[in-house]
Amino acid sequence: MKRWILISLLAIVVVGTGVWGYKEHQDKNAILIQAENTYQRAFHDLTYHTDLLHDKIGNVLAMNSQKRLSPELAQIWRLTSEAQADVGQLPLTLLPFNKTEEFLHDIGDFSYKTAIRNLSDEPLSDEEVTMLEDLYKQSGTIKDELRKVQHTVLEENLRWMDVQLALATNDAQGDNTIIDGFETVEKSVAGFGEENNGSNIIGIADENHEFKGLDGKEISEQEAKETARKIFNIKDKQKINMTKTGDGADVQTWMASYQDGDKNGYIDMSVKGGHPLTVMVERPVKDTKISLHEGALKANDYLQSFDFPDRELVQSSQYEKEGVYSFVASQDGVRIYPDAIQVKVALDNGDMLGMSAKDYFMNHRQRDIPETGISEEEARSSVNPDVKIQEQHMAIIENDLAEEVLTYEFLGTLGDNTYRIFINAEDGTEEKVERLKATEIKFSRAV
Repeated sequence: MKRWILISLLAIVVVGTGVWGYKEHQDKNAILIQAENTYQRAFHDLTYHTDLLHDKIGNVLAMNSQKRLSPELAQIWRLTSEAQADVGQLPLTLLPFNKTEEFLHDIGDFSYKTAIRNLSDEPLSDEEVTMLEDLYKQSGTIKDELRKVQHTVLEENLRWMDVQLALATNDAQGDNTIIDGFETVEKSVAGFGEENNGSNIIGIADENHEFKGLDGKEISEQEAKETARKIFNIKDKQKINMTKTGDGADVQTWMASYQDGDKNGYIDMSVKGGHPLTVMVERPVKDTKISLHEGALKANDYLQSFDFPDRELVQSSQYEKEGVYSFVASQDGVRIYPDAIQVKVALDNGDMLGMSAKDYFMNHRQRDIPETGISEEEARSSVNPDVKIQEQHMAIIENDLAEEVLTYEFLGTLGDNTYRIFINAEDGTEEKVERLKATEIKFSRAV
């Protein structure tokens, strides 16, 4: 009898130890996954902010209004701060990256000191314009190098935890593709500093929205799951994980995700009305078989299936084997830019790989379109004369004060770049300038 009691106790201890070990393993994996997600988010944010930084510097060079320079320079200062914060969240403490951080700091310092001075009385000097042109070229180089690293990370599913381990153990034998990429960025910045050691760059110088476009009744978890299956185009037997946001969220949403071999998907839909706010699908994309234009038609069909009303395609870009399309709402022939939707389409078979409609549901409503205060020709005179205008539209945009304004939208070229320029239709003020992206560089792997 005692023997059986002892065996039972030992069995309980063994099972308990196994359960405890399994829980410890699960907790450790959860921490590692959370750290990896943090690193991945910081890296992709850094690439995004560097991309925007390059565009904003180009916008300043294309501007013809001293009044618009200060807000644009303030945006550059904000983006450099965000890029520095992104770098600070990456496991690069053991990797020399000080030149890049100094570069970002110097751009931020220059843009801040220039933005706060009265540019009407003290406009940009020729020397400062030349310096901005150099910064534009250098930020473009950094952007391209980071894009190469990003392309490799996504294609090969590289993990930042491996980078951290390689740096900590000084492992030169492992796959250090990410480290090599960042070292290339650092060398390019160092070279820039040596070529411009006479520069005066050192020492010179989001708003919250409520979701207005959501309508309909609140949907249940089962209804959300059925909607997700329809959007993902997956079978009933495929398992879908469902969670709901907490009470403190800006908008209550159902979050659905699934994994099927090398394909996985995620959708964030509003509880009110079951509207898709964000859709992401990841899978290997095969060789391109449809054109960028055909992809745009597919993207438009997807939006039509979601019952989005009048919409207009304003930009399309190709990133490797994927097409990315930006649509805006249209009312009485006026483009409504705050009501924006982005769609990503696989160019191998036309499947939707992603959609972001948060801006649309934040802002969409019927507008009262005001009368114009100036003619189109008067608006054209406010555009930099070096810009060759190709198209003109009417558009409502949101200015730096988060106010919606009616504008004349001009599409034009300056050098090798294409810009979209918005002129206030009431008083001729240059409201915004943005550079349009060309087809993304297609990187080929070295063999």
